[in-house]
Amino acid sequence: MLYSTHNLRWTAISFFFLALFGLFPPAFMVKHENFKRCDQSGFCKRNRAYADLAEAQDGSWTSPFQIEPQTIQLKGGTVTGVLLKKVDGADPVRLPLTIAFLSSGSARVTVDEAKRQTGDIELRHGSQARKERYNEAAQWSLVGGLAPVDAEILSQDTEGMIVKYGPSKAYQAAIRYTPFTVDFIRDGDAQIKLNGQGLMNFEHWRPKVEKEEKEATEGEESQARAATENVVDESTWWEETFGGNTDSKPRGPESIGLDITFSGYEHVFGIPEHAGPLSLKETKGGTGKYDQPYRLYNADVFEYEMDSPMTLYGSIPFMQAHRKDSTVGVFWLNAAETWIDIVKSKQPSNPLSLGIGAKTDTKTHWFSESGILDLFVFLGPSPQDVLQSYSDLTGYSQLPQQFAIAYHQCRWNYVTDEDVKDVDRKFDKHDIPYDVIWLDIEYPDGKKYFTWDSHTFPDPIGMGKQLDAHNRKLVAIIDPHIKNEAGYPVVDALKSKSLAVNNKDNNLYEGWCWPGSSHWIDCFNPAAIKWWQSLFTYSAFVGTASNTFIWNDMNEPSVFNGPETTMPKDNLHHGNWEHRDLHNLNGLTFINATYNALLHRDPKSPKRPFVLTRSFFAGSQRLGATWTGDNQASWDHLAASIPMILANNIAGFPFIGADVGGFFGNPSKELLTRWYQAGIFYPFFRGHAHIDTRRREPYLTGEPYKEIITQAIRLRYQLLPTWYTAFHEAATNGAPIVRPNYYVHPSDEKGFEVDDQFYVGNSGLLAKPVTHEGAESVDLYISDDEKYYDYFDYTIIHGKRTHHKFSAPLNKIPLLMQGGHIIPRKDRPRRSSGLMQFDPFTLVVVLNSTGQAEGTLYVDDGESFDYHDGAYIHRKFIFDSSSQSLVSQDVGKAGKKSKEFLKTMATVRVEKVVVVGAPTSWEARTDVLAIEDGAKQGRRVLLTWHAAEHGKAAWAVVRDPGLAIGSGWKIDFS
Repeated sequence: MLYSTHNLRWTAISFFFLALFGLFPPAFMVKHENFKRCDQSGFCKRNRAYADLAEAQDGSWTSPFQIEPQTIQLKGGTVTGVLLKKVDGADPVRLPLTIAFLSSGSARVTVDEAKRQTGDIELRHGSQARKERYNEAAQWSLVGGLAPVDAEILSQDTEGMIVKYGPSKAYQAAIRYTPFTVDFIRDGDAQIKLNGQGLMNFEHWRPKVEKEEKEATEGEESQARAATENVVDESTWWEETFGGNTDSKPRGPESIGLDITFSGYEHVFGIPEHAGPLSLKETKGGTGKYDQPYRLYNADVFEYEMDSPMTLYGSIPFMQAHRKDSTVGVFWLNAAETWIDIVKSKQPSNPLSLGIGAKTDTKTHWFSESGILDLFVFLGPSPQDVLQSYSDLTGYSQLPQQFAIAYHQCRWNYVTDEDVKDVDRKFDKHDIPYDVIWLDIEYPDGKKYFTWDSHTFPDPIGMGKQLDAHNRKLVAIIDPHIKNEAGYPVVDALKSKSLAVNNKDNNLYEGWCWPGSSHWIDCFNPAAIKWWQSLFTYSAFVGTASNTFIWNDMNEPSVFNGPETTMPKDNLHHGNWEHRDLHNLNGLTFINATYNALLHRDPKSPKRPFVLTRSFFAGSQRLGATWTGDNQASWDHLAASIPMILANNIAGFPFIGADVGGFFGNPSKELLTRWYQAGIFYPFFRGHAHIDTRRREPYLTGEPYKEIITQAIRLRYQLLPTWYTAFHEAATNGAPIVRPNYYVHPSDEKGFEVDDQFYVGNSGLLAKPVTHEGAESVDLYISDDEKYYDYFDYTIIHGKRTHHKFSAPLNKIPLLMQGGHIIPRKDRPRRSSGLMQFDPFTLVVVLNSTGQAEGTLYVDDGESFDYHDGAYIHRKFIFDSSSQSLVSQDVGKAGKKSKEFLKTMATVRVEKVVVVGAPTSWEARTDVLAIEDGAKQGRRVLLTWHAAEHGKAAWAVVRDPGLAIGSGWKIDFS
């Protein structure tokens, strides 16, 4: 399909003006000059220099921070006191301190600034910005686990105190007064040390002193030059210019910094979003190291580069450290621009050890531009313990509707409603399942959101009805920039109600984005959230229906003519908070508004909202899904997608994917095929492409590629019960949906850096996508001594802590099943996941070396919130070798809607049981006994046994045992 003349004309005019004014965003390669390095960010440069100064003093450095002893006390599970910062030639700066011991098992350390708390400061330039340090990030990010719990003083003297806390009081916090440090202790050893290197920094408020500049005499010049080295560089204290934009900085310098040492830990993970390895690299230069800190400052970065600490679209300042059988972590709750340096130091246990028994400490240095210091410490000891404690605080991943975890088809742009319907029909014609088709920015009238272009989308209701006929959905993009055009009701209301972000002078902020001149909704404002909700009603957003959902893009926010392609830091939000204080939260607040709008769209029968966000922060996982942004159609971007997705999974936001095929560029058919084979293992599975790329719907690829891609997508649909169960686990205990090797095998030191393969939930499925051009095999790493089986032909792979060569021609997906698991699936191909709701189940029983296996299945209606009232099935399947039986046990909790839901699912049965690794004693057996709980007698059903051959395991099939998936039952193989 072609654009209408109207759309072409608008697009051409928009592109002309954007190009004319230099406002069009970068394309086809990242423009480094648009984004700061540390030495171009004033506070980053200052904090790094502070660290260098401390290091240069070779052990004689003393931190200027100390606790005022008479202020320290423990009450109600919280230590309170006052930190004093020594300042040359002035009174000490008073910094209120709290250390709270929480019900989540974590400890929380906060430091504020007394003068800022009381507003006892003066702002420059007549600014109306808030005088306090930003302290509202917790209101957006945290939802629980904050209640203090009992703690007790183990010892206390004039030098410090030790507090016992946590489960069974097994943890300790050793607080030293002078200089201020805190060691968090577990199992008798300090696991995490705060300010151990003395790098804590708190740039307190001070007035700007205008210094007289006088001409030095000839005799004074040499003396002035000698003193230069000792003069503090104030060049970026009071204003800062980058890319032609000047930040007025009305409060002056206000950064905070802290060194956090993970004692005895060599590997640290987390702090997404970055395009680099899962095990984070050192950042102070040298072979194999970065020369820049990891940066967290949400930004619109086109075609980002690989293996880089450069900032990307989202930020989660949560880091985990792992060593053999021990995991700890920290969460730095600050929404301002943040940088993190990482240095590893190895010390032998004694001079004669020759390196044997050497201990590695990972020393991290965190610094943020503004806000309070708000830090959470987690002592594990397992990866899941740390992640669950973090999730108790920030919330668990949303349990999405079933359709959201199926396949999504997108491009910029499907250009007419007939185009959408044609794509829909062709998926059916070629027997390729999909659930969702997407609309990018070309569907509205002149890029005015909540409208439709009447020339290209004259019948959106008819389009939606065709999709709904096969239980399919539509996702439409709605971005936070609102076109500034007279007579456009949305922008008129935004202005009249004063619901937009303001500039530094507290007047309406105007910037440029896709529509041209735009204003930005301020979703920190409760009134804006309520107004936004009104825009999504079916009567307001005419043309949408209950199968329409929303994509929130560009919400970093992206501003084409702004500094670093975003908003000026001195812009003002609701409450007169500066944008610098809350930048990384902006995307979360926007999807929060959209989530609530969708939630209230059908008040009588609310459905779970689906919102995709590009920008995210800690807590965004409660509200929707995300993806890795504007990637490229290249093999290195395919490879990078795996550690990026794993990083988000261990950082508490597991519902993430990458654009299958790459957003920019045209993938080869081999790359596209391999990307689909990888993409079926992304929690969020969407194909997407740039407007300038060739169409690449799967049915256009030609054979053999079309058939191979189709089979890959069908595998995703076959395993949807396993995926949905993994999503449910993430939504209840914070576990990753896809899990890195170290998470599953925390004892295997050799596997801690493995980040190109992963496990799907708790299913035992181990996937290693092919990510190299022309590859016919992969080297698959196995940590444990358990048997693994090829998912497709049951070939046995065995041998711990070694790589195994696995044949993977183009039509082969490297996918293994770990012995000891039971994998639920649905084997009947359908057009969409909604049409699979009442299809029967297959259970794949994969026996381990002792003949045991177990697994779980979670099922609900896939769309409503009725599961809160017990409308679900949650079963545990156990195969016991001693009794030679497979049983189904209920592990759910009954609610008021349990019986009603079980009635609707009464006809859904288990149609097949496949036993992989079946014992030879079954060879002569022709049937088994299937017995439902409470039945007086069972019935005999057919068993077919297949012998092991050519390295493949023996296997057996039980066909149609006639057992309801929601009932208790037993299949007796004895």
